[in-house]
Amino acid sequence: MSTIVRRPPLLFPATARHTATVIFIHGLGDTGHGWAGAVENWRRRQRLDEVKFILPHAPAIPITCNWGVRMPGWYDIHAIDGNPESLRRNEDEAGILLSQAYFHELIQQEIDAGIPSDRIIIGGFSQGGAMSIFSGLTAKVKLAGIVALSSYLLLSLKFADLVPKPEVNKETPIFMAHGDSDQVVNTKLGRMSYDLLKGMGYNATLKIYEDMGHSACPEEMDDVEAFLTERLPALGSTEAKPEL
Repeated sequence: MSTIVRRPPLLFPATARHTATVIFIHGLGDTGHGWAGAVENWRRRQRLDEVKFILPHAPAIPITCNWGVRMPGWYDIHAIDGNPESLRRNEDEAGILLSQAYFHELIQQEIDAGIPSDRIIIGGFSQGGAMSIFSGLTAKVKLAGIVALSSYLLLSLKFADLVPKPEVNKETPIFMAHGDSDQVVNTKLGRMSYDLLKGMGYNATLKIYEDMGHSACPEEMDDVEAFLTERLPALGSTEAKPEL
């Protein structure tokens, strides 16, 4: 396999003291810039001033369902036809594990910079959401939360065997969201993934948005902001106050 060339992620520094980090991962064919507007939206009410946002860019790789044309992707996909089984068939395990290692590296870089792992959230949309579930639940450090929009559980047939022991993220809240009209990552696959996670004992919730396809909506963005704010509450300044 040729060497993967990665661009540095798009960064939104915390506007106050940096105490938490959100890594948000885009979907197939997109870049981190595609979610810059969403980050601005989440920051607009100034509830996330202590949060640094990292928006990674996927490398350009050949995508089988796109006739092998190279495009930004976290792993190869053989078919996108709305069939919930298609995305589970012939999964690109090598590509998934390569991206997983990259996201674990990004998490570790934040820890090395002084951010506790339980003040880090990983999330994403479509392929990015799928990588967030997979990378988050297989991390060896306890995270604050996982966000998975319009996505699904990768390598579901062998997932339980890929999770390291002890499972430090067994209780980590997972916010899953899906449109009821999604014809790309079929809503049925989203529900199936949620059921699988719940069946394995994970702390997942699923919200379905009416008349939403493979996209996002303002209500969903507000729900994500609420999840981030709940899981990453502001800590305030740690500077000692002068004695009176």
